[in-house]
Amino acid sequence: QVQVLESGGGLVQSGGSSTLSCAASGSIFSIRLMGWYRQTPGNERELVATISKNGHTEYGEFVKGRFTISRDNAKNTAYLQMTSLNSEDTAVYYCYLDRVLTPDGVISPWGQGTQVTVSS
Repeated sequence: QVQVLESGGGLVQSGGSSTLSCAASGSIFSIRLMGWYRQTPGNERELVATISKNGHTEYGEFVKGRFTISRDNAKNTAYLQMTSLNSEDTAVYYCYLDRVLTPDGVISPWGQGTQVTVSS
């Protein structure tokens, strides 16, 4: 069984920074893609950033160089460093693991989400 544990987030002042972590645990052989999505009430979940096992990254258009995603393959952990936060970044941030290879097959789980609130 694979568990996805998110940490970080909380209340941040406008213009400030915050770092989110996503740690996958359990019987894991490999994880193709690790990433973050976010969602606000009434809106669809949107891409924030993803990173492949080889380090290839993709970002949502709204990021504009403010966020950096990284991962530690040995720890099955991804990090999202966010800077220059503004009120529009307020959302629930979800960790997403794409194609996790386990002894029981391939799964793509989501984390439970962590709230990031940017105060103006």
